[in-house]
Amino acid sequence: MVWIIAALSVIGAFFFMEFMAWFSHKYIMHGFLWVLHKDHHIRDGRKFEWNDLFAVIYAIPSIMLIYFGYADMDYRMWLGIGVFLYGMAYFMFHDVYVHQRVKMLSKISNRYLRATVKAHKEHHNPHAHYNYGFLVAPIKYYVEEFKKR
Repeated sequence: MVWIIAALSVIGAFFFMEFMAWFSHKYIMHGFLWVLHKDHHIRDGRKFEWNDLFAVIYAIPSIMLIYFGYADMDYRMWLGIGVFLYGMAYFMFHDVYVHQRVKMLSKISNRYLRATVKAHKEHHNPHAHYNYGFLVAPIKYYVEEFKKR
């Protein structure tokens, strides 16, 4: 029973992080911390962006949850692992797959990836004020992909 709760905690934290990513992207990164995020919208091939500091900021709660929950193997550790796994999925999808900051995974493609990438690339349009999610795009992009058969 303990392992079921642990697994549900990891999965729940992972999916909750998509909401947190959307919320912080819309209201924090495109809000009062735009000064750190704006260079991400300028795609010029730089290895470091000020936007990369958000990875450090968002890693801190995960590290703390894992650290403080490890001794007792309690819910904090499992939540921290869920947050960590989301961060890894985000990095692999956003930085590696979409923006190709690490040159790999470029040959992988499916309807989900094409739809999500299209939504993210439209977000980078200078006049776009939508599509703030990372791993889940608005449904219209998936519908478009499934209609292309």
